[in-house]
Order: sequence, then C-alpha cells, then structure tokens
Amino acid sequence: GNVFEPVQNLADAVDFSGALRTLAVTLTRICNDLRLLASGPSSGFDEIRFSPAQPGSSIMPGKVNPVYAELLNMTCFHVMGCDLTVMLAGQAGQLEVNVMMPILAHNLFEAMHVFIPSIRLFTERGVRLIEANRKKAASTVAKNAVLATALNPVVGYLKAAEIAKEASERDMSIRDVVIERGILTPEKADEVLDARGMTEGGIRAPDGAPDKSDKKSEGGG
Repeated sequence: GNVFEPVQNLADAVDFSGALRTLAVTLTRICNDLRLLASGPSSGFDEIRFSPAQPGSSIMPGKVNPVYAELLNMTCFHVMGCDLTVMLAGQAGQLEVNVMMPILAHNLFEAMHVFIPSIRLFTERGVRLIEANRKKAASTVAKNAVLATALNPVVGYLKAAEIAKEASERDMSIRDVVIERGILTPEKADEVLDARGMTEGGIRAPDGAPDKSDKKSEGGG
C-alpha cells in the first residue's frame, strides 16, 4: 500500500523470522515431550518407541535414541539464533540505509535451509514410525487411581479412595484389589473398570436431545 514503508525498514523480514522462531519454539516443545515419553526402557516413561536409526548411542550399544527429535531440536536452536541476528540487523538500519541487510538475508535463508529438511525428516522417520508401548500403557492405566473414580457409584467415595490408596501402596491394579477384597466379581470389575469404554464411549447427549455419540463427524473424524 505504501512503497516507502518496505524501503524505510526491514520489518517484513523481521516478522517472517519471528514466525520461524515461533514455529521453532513450538516444535522444540513437541520434540521434548516425545523424547520424555520415549525415555527408557529400564527407567523413564517408556510410553512410546521411536524406530531405531543407529546401532546405538555413542556409549551404549543397542540403545534407541530419539535422534530425529534431537536433530530437530538442534535445528530449532539454530533457527532461534538466526532470528536473533535478524532482529539485531533489522534494528541497526539507521537513517533508512539498512546496511545490515546482507547478514539478515543470509540468516533467513540459512534458517529455511536447515529448518525445512529437518522438519521433513522428523515427520517421515520420527513421528510416523512411533509405536505405542501397549503393554506399559495398559499396566499404567490399570494401576492409575483415576480408575477408582468409576467405583464411586458402586462402593461410595470413601471406599473408592481407600481402594485407590491400597492399590498404590501395594503396587497392584485397582481391579485386583477389588477382586481380592471380594467387593466385585471379576466380571463386574471388568465392566465397571473398563478404561476403553470410559474414553471411547462417546459423550452423553443432554436430556431430550438425540444421542449422536456413535456417528462420525462431518469431517470424517
């Protein structure tokens, strides 16, 4: 709209660099979340597994490192550093001369040069090959005190809290505790403590409204 504005300053380039930085911040958080969830198997969360990309770590043969998450993390740090240079170069263009444009342009192109392929590698060889550790997940859910909430309508809040505490202290599943104590039969325990049913059973419609929980959304979800 005003041809003098982009000549007077380099704000558009700084804005673009800032967008890359924001994306880098978000992707770093995602990478770190996945690295934590994949930590293990002897310790850590061990909830997901990355596909092996190396024979092992530099000091531990056979260890599966989250190398593509770490690759993208390092790239994100580099992009953040490039953004700092772009920001400083943008504000150093006194009297509309903008003498720092060469280093600004260099860092923008370098940020894209390393960012784009790293995101692609992380997606194709990292995220899309992640597998859930189903055995660990099932064990974690079975021992999670949240399942005791489903016992409230059956045994009451205080008894449910007592069961949850005992399960935690004895490192047992909620199901095993209620069966051992004769509170529920195995069949009834499976029905009441069905975690999959709790999470995939849909949302109950308000009174008088049709229940559409079993229908797919228009978007095909």
